[in-house]
Amino acid sequence: MKPIFLFLTANLEKLLRLGPAGFLAFIWLSTPGIAGLLLLYELGTVSEWLHARGDAGLLLYAVVFMVTSGIGLLPTTAQAVLGGWVFGPVKGLSAAVVAFGGAALLGLFITRAVAGKRIERFLETKEQARAIRDALIGRGFLQTTMMVALLRLPPQSPFAFTNFVMVSCGVAAAPFLFGSILGMIPRTLVVMVFAAAAAQTGAEDIQAFVREGPGWPVAVGGLALMATVMSIIGLIARRALIRLRIDPAAFR
Repeated sequence: MKPIFLFLTANLEKLLRLGPAGFLAFIWLSTPGIAGLLLLYELGTVSEWLHARGDAGLLLYAVVFMVTSGIGLLPTTAQAVLGGWVFGPVKGLSAAVVAFGGAALLGLFITRAVAGKRIERFLETKEQARAIRDALIGRGFLQTTMMVALLRLPPQSPFAFTNFVMVSCGVAAAPFLFGSILGMIPRTLVVMVFAAAAAQTGAEDIQAFVREGPGWPVAVGGLALMATVMSIIGLIARRALIRLRIDPAAFR
């Protein structure tokens, strides 16, 4: 996924000339990161609001997660932090799984409606894009599902933009849906476990956790450990791609 991400970023001006499809790609590249930082900054306020809703809070969390991820407004990682912080890894992950499915389908419908054939013709002219497309289509259901899951595993794979690329490359709806859910579970669970552990200290939000909780050394150590676990997940995905005889250079 990385080369197509870098390729489309480097060709941003050309993408924008594609009209709505290029504009959608640009929005899904830029907006989630900014909005995600805002969500983390307001984690305490949002957490308190969800707690006040009782049992309905989990349902509201799943619905908002689904919609905001599907339309490319918020990143899944920031929302995973929120889910782990408020509900813990078990309830949080159960809501996230439902949200992933709905968000993937929403992203599929939006991409198909906006991109159409225009983006496909653009990708067809580029060798790296064709390599990604060939790895994703023309295979059986199980193999395509596995490919989608592996491409979802790395933490640097942005959810909304990955939707755009996969759907534009012609991935069928069923493997896209199931592969997306399977691939998102490991990295989401890791984030939720760490977020839940931080919330157990009684901190109101991340700023309070660092300032009043165990302090910077423990916070930085926890982030480093989480980053290490995420890197291992990405490495597992890469090695699995090699075993499937997919050129790993296409995804570096």
